Formats: sequence, structure tokens, C-alpha cells
Amino acid sequence: MSSQIQQDLVEKNKAYASSFTKGGLALPPAKKYAVGITPILSHWSFETPPRTRAHVGSPFATVTCMDARIDPSSAYGISLGDAHVIRNAGSSAHDALRSLVISEQLLGTNEILLVKHTGCGMLTFQNEDVKGVVEKNLGSEAAVEVKRWDFLPFPDLEEAVREDVRYLKESKLIPGCVEISGWVYEVETGKVRMVEDR
Repeated sequence: MSSQIQQDLVEKNKAYASSFTKGGLALPPAKKYAVGITPILSHWSFETPPRTRAHVGSPFATVTCMDARIDPSSAYGISLGDAHVIRNAGSSAHDALRSLVISEQLLGTNEILLVKHTGCGMLTFQNEDVKGVVEKNLGSEAAVEVKRWDFLPFPDLEEAVREDVRYLKESKLIPGCVEISGWVYEVETGKVRMVEDR
């Protein structure tokens, strides 16, 4: 059975996709820049257990890709103040875990929507490719620094969604009461579809 948040995602995405016209955008961002935003959490009292705080609606977190072709607010029907939107290369649950722990434990969210997308750059390379580019462009010192990194590329989109959902469900850092679902956003059509576990 779908949660109310999942039903809202599907309903609001249908409206968004019905007038979607940006399916032909290129993978690289057109203006060639990135924005990093860090929230200031000083107004919270962290002594209050997250599950007993009063919230408007049902708080949730969305993990999605940093891809410039995705507008999570519009595509997923998230209004300002509705959810934490955690973006990284490939919608990686591994990369997002630190933020999800803060979201769940300190700020009281109780559902996670993990959304990867078609045409993702993470489908197009291996770790060795990125490390080679780093060494060529930035030199041997930078190559040493990224040598131990896993850039978390993946060859199969839907299986990557399933693996990340399983990773979050099996993590001791995410409570069992947290609803976790996996999705694929189609950059060509603007539509989302749920990925069922096998």
C-alpha cells in the first residue's frame, strides 16, 4: 500500500508531466555552475525527540540527482518547507546517508523517496574513467587524493534504485519505522515511476 506522500508524488507528477516540454535538455548544465546550500540549524532544540515534535503534514526527505535537468520542486510536487531535498551525483543513498541521519534523527522526517533518473551520467563511466580525467586535468597529487574514492557509478538504473533502497532499509542508522521507496524520473517525459523490489 502506498503512503500519502507517495500518492501525492504520483498525483502531482502527473500534472507536471502533462505540460512537460524540457525532454531535450543536454546532460551538462547550460550555465556551467553548481550551487551548494547549507541550512542553519541553530533554531532547533535537539533535546526534543524527533518523533514527538509537532509537524505540519508528514515530514519526509527526498534523495535525488544533482542533474541540472531535474527540478524536484516542480517534478515531485514539493512545496517550500515540505521536505528535505538531498541532491548528489546519481542520487546515491551512500552519499546521502549523513544528511538522512540528520534529517531523521534531528529534524524528525519519517519517509524517504529515493529518485534516480533516466539518462544519468553515472550510467556512462567507470571509476577508472573519472580518476584518469582527474589526473590528466589536475595532476598527480589530485590523482593520489581520489585514488581511494568510489564515485559510485552504476550500469543498471532500476537495479541501482533497488540496491540503494535495500541499503537504506538495512542500515542501522535509519529506523525501521521510516517508509522508504524507490523511483525513476524520466528526463525525456517528466514522469516518475515506482521501482518495485524483487
